Amino acid sequence: MMSELVKFKFYETALQANRDKQILAESGINSFIANEQLIQSDWLLSQAVGGIQLQVFEEDVEKAHLALENYKENEQFSLEVEHTIADPAFDFVCPKCGSNHIYRDDSATSFFGISILTSHKFVCYYCGNEFTQ
Repeated sequence: MMSELVKFKFYETALQANRDKQILAESGINSFIANEQLIQSDWLLSQAVGGIQLQVFEEDVEKAHLALENYKENEQFSLEVEHTIADPAFDFVCPKCGSNHIYRDDSATSFFGISILTSHKFVCYYCGNEFTQ
């Protein structure tokens, strides 16, 4: 009998969906992202199609929940020296861990993916620290 794909998690951005897809892949769990291209080409359709969806096979739902939960719990211990720069005084880095792997969080200042205000909130990929610059 063929297993069914189920809607596992919903996202506002493709970045978040792809990060979780990668975490699941590293745990040996197949997953698929639905509506990513559609919403990126026309953000007005996001409400109509239910946002960007991460889908997994029905029998993998519990394993997927555990994989994401374990990742988030262990995330603070996954820092590696190679992901940080030697001299943070000359680069834009996370003030907590020194990593230069950061991104600007526009979610609080955007409306359906369109930026309406300039955001100065940043998030570190490695320690999860949120800070302003």
